[in-house]
Amino acid sequence: MLYGVVLSGGRSVRFGGEKAAALLAGKPLLLWAALRLQRTCAAVAVNTRQGTQAQTLAQAAGLPVLFDAPGDAAGPLAGVKAGLSWAREHGARSLAVSPCDAPLLPEELFARLAEAAGTGAAMAETADGPQPLCAVWPVSSLAALSAALAGGAHPPTWRMLDSLGARRVRFAAAEAFANLNTRADLEAVAERLRRNL
Repeated sequence: MLYGVVLSGGRSVRFGGEKAAALLAGKPLLLWAALRLQRTCAAVAVNTRQGTQAQTLAQAAGLPVLFDAPGDAAGPLAGVKAGLSWAREHGARSLAVSPCDAPLLPEELFARLAEAAGTGAAMAETADGPQPLCAVWPVSSLAALSAALAGGAHPPTWRMLDSLGARRVRFAAAEAFANLNTRADLEAVAERLRRNL
């Protein structure tokens, strides 16, 4: 059984506001990510900080909200760890991970990653290199990840996945993995969607 988590705990400094709550075609970016995961996953949760718009949006959509464990360094791996803990509690075998700020990700992304992962791990890869925030993690990796985060450490996400023997799944459209770092990025994607309607 595959569970999913949307990572939305970043500070969004360059964006000038919470990216997860920014609207694209009338829908918050957070929900773009959650709905994509729901097409492949049995259940989907949102990892975010307390008191955020992402928390409010997730709760309004009926999605479980997961917070980083106290003492874990800020960063995506803390969110993955929270997701793995939640998935394990519910008897899931694997966890699909998605960023909240990449609305153009391929529709078949998580199905392909889950197939490649089997009982292990997998991450997306494009011509730009590994895309470690688009990955499937085995719930059995929770202990190794907890050890890697001990003492406030936060190794690179791709390196942690490599240490688990993650299979790399190649996707041709590198631009589909672009994350939205600024309001201009968001407007460019909105214009692209309008042209494709």
